[in-house]
Amino acid sequence: MSQNIISEEKVFNELKKAVVETLRVDADKINPETSLIKDLGAESLDFLDINYRLEQAFGIKMARHFVLEHIEEMFGEGTAIDENGQLTDKAVETLRIRFGNGVSELKPGMDMDEVPALLTTQSMVRGVMDILDSLSEKCSKCGSSGWESKDTVRITCASCGEPATFTNGDELIKEWLTKVQEDKKIF
Repeated sequence: MSQNIISEEKVFNELKKAVVETLRVDADKINPETSLIKDLGAESLDFLDINYRLEQAFGIKMARHFVLEHIEEMFGEGTAIDENGQLTDKAVETLRIRFGNGVSELKPGMDMDEVPALLTTQSMVRGVMDILDSLSEKCSKCGSSGWESKDTVRITCASCGEPATFTNGDELIKEWLTKVQEDKKIF
């Protein structure tokens, strides 16, 4: 279900707040095209902190694994990353479908460790929006189909106040990969 309660702008503002608190950078340096690694100097532990802050703000569970890891798990070792730690043609094709033309620097043979630097704040916003869009049609507690967000970024049942539940980020990536495989026959 695509929800229209929390906007991308609201998600971006929460992400920006999390980035500022984690990296201690000026908020003016952050825009949708900002790379947390290349532009702001984020390291892997910083992503854990940012993800945790987003999870707490929205009541969601972010993906613990990257798309490449899920490809390897679902379609076999070597499908996305070759024995030298480099991206395969299939990995590049899949990442371009997932992240659009904003990752034009992706090339087969590229070292997998270079990929995170290509992702932007907009990529993270999209990940949060995907999770929020997994909002169930009805409240698991009372069965109501009315959802709201009262001056916060948490969605709750308008009838009983129960917090909304969402599919976690890893499950959404797996569902997406299954659909890509059915539609595009990449793997």
